[in-house]
Amino acid sequence: MTRSLNGYFDHALLNPEAGLKAICNLCQEAVEYDFWGIAINPYWVVEARKELAGSGVKIISVSGFPLSANRTDIKVAEAVKGVEDGADEIDMVANIGLLVMGEYKKVESEIKALRKALPDRVLLKVIIEAPRISPETQIEAVKAVINGGAQYVKTATGFFGGATVEMVKRLHKAAENQIKVKAAGGIGTLADMKTLIEAGAERIGSSSSVSIMKEIEADKEL
Repeated sequence: MTRSLNGYFDHALLNPEAGLKAICNLCQEAVEYDFWGIAINPYWVVEARKELAGSGVKIISVSGFPLSANRTDIKVAEAVKGVEDGADEIDMVANIGLLVMGEYKKVESEIKALRKALPDRVLLKVIIEAPRISPETQIEAVKAVINGGAQYVKTATGFFGGATVEMVKRLHKAAENQIKVKAAGGIGTLADMKTLIEAGAERIGSSSSVSIMKEIEADKEL
């Protein structure tokens, strides 16, 4: 862990009940703790862009979130509009049904469609909902993410299970340093975070980012 831990965080607020006040608070927290970015639903990107102007905090919007089964053209449109509104990165959910069916080429094609539609400067991360698929399918999903041209594979949305050390190790090994791993889902403590980074995660998605930072501050005071 050579970089500061706060720089790993995509500070997340993806709950459907989140309103403007909560989004503004999320932005303020991200600036205060100098997190890498915030992860939010597409509706709030414009407001977040205003709140974060000049801060350097990245905005991560989502596509096909959280259920994954949107048509590809709808996922593309959602991603493109998110970038037009101010997103710096897109976390898309791969079609989990296709992964379960073993239709890896179709998954790869969908990822390619989004990658082609987005500017090169925009990072594309692909959520494979690893808690809901087999270890073998996870490995094949990583290959599809690589072949689709994305920059990251992401463990989960957090709605249907979370990241584990074994899972992150598996994804990291399958990635063969061609793409990076983002761990997300159920990461609530500093111990969780450290073990996942040690397992190979290079980005952490969490709604508990602030409480984890307070753990770090408390450790320093001891």
